[in-house]
Amino acid sequence: LSSNKHCSFHPYPHFSFVSQSSSSGNPSLHCSMSSSADFSDEDEYSLKSGSASPAPGDTLPWNLPRHERSKRKIQGGSVLDPAERAVLRIADERDRVQKKTFTKWINQHLVKVRKHINDLYEDLRDGHNLISLLEVLSGDTLVSEYIYKKRRSRNDDITDGNPKLTLGLIWTIILHFQISEIHVTGESEDMTAKERLLLWSKQTTEGYVGVRCENFTTSWRDGRLFNALIHKYRPDLVDMSRVSTQTNRSNLEDAFCVAEQLGVARLLDPEDVDVQSPDEKSVITYVSTLYDAFPKVPDGVEGVSPNDVDIKWVEYQNMIKYLSQWIKHNVAIMSSRSFPNNPVELKALYTQYLQFKEHEIPQKENEKTKIKNLYKMLEMWIEFGRLQLPPGHHPNDVEKEWGKLIVAMLEREKSLRPEVERLEMLQQIANRVQRDCVNGEDKLALARTALQSDAKRLESGIQFLNEAEIAGYLLECENILRQQVVDIQILLDGKFPFADQLVQRVSKLRDDLLALRAECSSVYSKGRTLTTEQTKMMISGITQSLNSGFSQSINTNLTPALTPPASVQSYLGSGGDMVPGSLRHLKNMQIRKPLLKSSLADPSLTEEEVNMKFVQDLLNWVEEMQMELERSEWGSDMPSVKMNLDNHKNVHRVIEEFQMSLKEAKISEVSISCSCINFC
Repeated sequence: LSSNKHCSFHPYPHFSFVSQSSSSGNPSLHCSMSSSADFSDEDEYSLKSGSASPAPGDTLPWNLPRHERSKRKIQGGSVLDPAERAVLRIADERDRVQKKTFTKWINQHLVKVRKHINDLYEDLRDGHNLISLLEVLSGDTLVSEYIYKKRRSRNDDITDGNPKLTLGLIWTIILHFQISEIHVTGESEDMTAKERLLLWSKQTTEGYVGVRCENFTTSWRDGRLFNALIHKYRPDLVDMSRVSTQTNRSNLEDAFCVAEQLGVARLLDPEDVDVQSPDEKSVITYVSTLYDAFPKVPDGVEGVSPNDVDIKWVEYQNMIKYLSQWIKHNVAIMSSRSFPNNPVELKALYTQYLQFKEHEIPQKENEKTKIKNLYKMLEMWIEFGRLQLPPGHHPNDVEKEWGKLIVAMLEREKSLRPEVERLEMLQQIANRVQRDCVNGEDKLALARTALQSDAKRLESGIQFLNEAEIAGYLLECENILRQQVVDIQILLDGKFPFADQLVQRVSKLRDDLLALRAECSSVYSKGRTLTTEQTKMMISGITQSLNSGFSQSINTNLTPALTPPASVQSYLGSGGDMVPGSLRHLKNMQIRKPLLKSSLADPSLTEEEVNMKFVQDLLNWVEEMQMELERSEWGSDMPSVKMNLDNHKNVHRVIEEFQMSLKEAKISEVSISCSCINFC
C-alpha cells in the first residue's frame, strides 16, 4: 500500500478502510493483503476456521474460534491433550518472539506520530493505533470511522485481543509494506518476496568464509550472516576475523548494536535468535529492515555497488586531489603580473594563455563534470557513513576554487592584452626607426658621393654642380632625424627593450649628418666668391645672431641645426656613452675666444687680406658657438645644473669679448675695397 497504489486491503472480513482522498475524486484506498507478498501457503495463517491445516499451536483453546471452544467445553474433554502440550512450548516461544518483534516494528513507525504501544494484543483492540500505523505506512489519511463497530458482531477476534489473529494481521501488514517492495539483481518474475529477500542476502554475503545463507531460520543462529551483511556495507564497523572466533550470542549482540548505530531498530535480541529454530517471520522482518537501511541504487540511475565503493572512492579522491592542485597552481600563475618587456616573449606568453584558455580549460571542465557525476554515485555511501568526506573534497569546494581560477584568468587577460598591444605598437615604432635610419643613411651616402664629386670639380677649377641636390639630401635626413627623436622618446618612455640600440644608431646618424654638413660648409665656402656687399651682409648677420642669442642660423645657405628635445638630448648630444637613462659625462665647455685683428698681423699679408681673414674667423667662431649652444643642456640634477650654469657664464664672458672684435670688424669694413675677396 502506498499513496500511488490502488489496492484492496481486507486482511479480515470485518475490516474495511478507505482514504479520505476518495471523496475528492482520487482513487480510494482499499487495503487487502491477501497475497501481496506472495508467500507460500504454509506461511499464511488460517483466517477462517477449517480453511487450511492448522499451524503449530492453532488447536490451542485460545486460538480456536468461539464456537470450537464452546464445543470442547460441552463435550467435557480435557482442555489440553498431550499433543497440544508438546506444541504449546513451541507456539509459546514463537508467539513471544513474534509479539516482541512486531511490537518493536510497530513502535518504530508510530513514533513518527508520537504514539507508542506496550501490549500488542491490548493496544490494538480499539483500532486507533492500527489506523495510525496504516496512515504512517501508506502516507494517506484514512477514514477514522471505518466500519468496525458495525461489524463487531461478525467477528470479535481483534477486539477481544486474540493473539493468533492479531499476530496474523500484523504479519500481513509487514508483508505488504515492508517486504513486498524488495527487488534484487537476478530475480525472476515468479519469485516471492521471501525468495527475493533470501537471494539478496545470499548475493550480499557471497564470498564470506564460514557464512551460508540457506533459509531464514537456522542460517542466522550464529550471527555471522548478520555481521557479514553489515560488513559488506560498512566494513569499518565489523571485524570479521573476530566474528569467526566469537560465540553465537556475542556475534548477535555485536551485529544488533552496530545495526542500531546505522538507524536499524533492535527488533531482535540474541536470545531470540540463538535457539534451535529461530522464528522465521521475526528474522525476515529484521532482515528486511536491514535491507531498507542499506544504500540502494535507484532504478535508471548509475550507482556503485558495495564491492566497487572503495575503488571508486580512491578514484574520486585522486581526481579531486589532482584537479585541486592544478587549479591552485594556475591561480598563482594567473595572478602574476610580471610580464616580459620583450615583444617576442610577451607575444609567446599571450599565445600560451590563449592555448590554456581554449584547450586546457575545456579538458579540466570535463574532469570537473566527471567528479560531480562520480560524487553523485558515491553520495549515498557518504550519507550512509561508509565514506568520510574530507574537508575540501566536495564538488562545491572544487567549484569554488574553479571560480577563483576563472576570475584570475579574466584579470590576467585584462592586463596582458593591453600590454601586448602596447609592445606591438612600440615594436612598430622601432621598426619605423630602423627603416628611417636606413633611409637617412642612404640619403647621407648620396649626399657624400655628390659632395666628393663637387670637391673634385673645385680641385680642378671647375664650378660645383651638386650643392642644391646635397642640400635636399641633408634636409630630408634632418627631417627623418626630427621624427626619430620623437619616436625614440616614445620608446624610452615605454621602456622598449631595444631602445638603447636604436638611440646609438640614431645618434650615429645625427653625428654623420653634422659632420657631413660641416664638410659641405668647408668645401663650398672655399669655392664661393663674395662681393664686398655680401661681406657686409655677413658681418651684419653676425651682429643679428648675437643680438638674438644665436637663435637663428648665421647663413641661409647653411643647413638648419638640429635641436632635439631636452628629454632625449642626453642620448643624442654627443657621440660618447649612449646608455639609456644616463647623462653624458659632464665637463667644462671648451670655448675658443674670438681672435683679435692684431693677432692676425702678418707682414706677408695685405691689409685687405688681414681684414678678410679676420672676418672669416669671426664667422667660424659664430658657427662654432651656434653648434655648441645647440648641444648645451639644462641638467637633470644639482651637479649637472651647476656645471651647465658655469659653462653659460663662460659663454657670456666670451660673447662680451666678441663685441670688441665685432667693433674692430666694423672699422675694418671701411677699408675693404670693392674688389672680390676669397675666403679660405
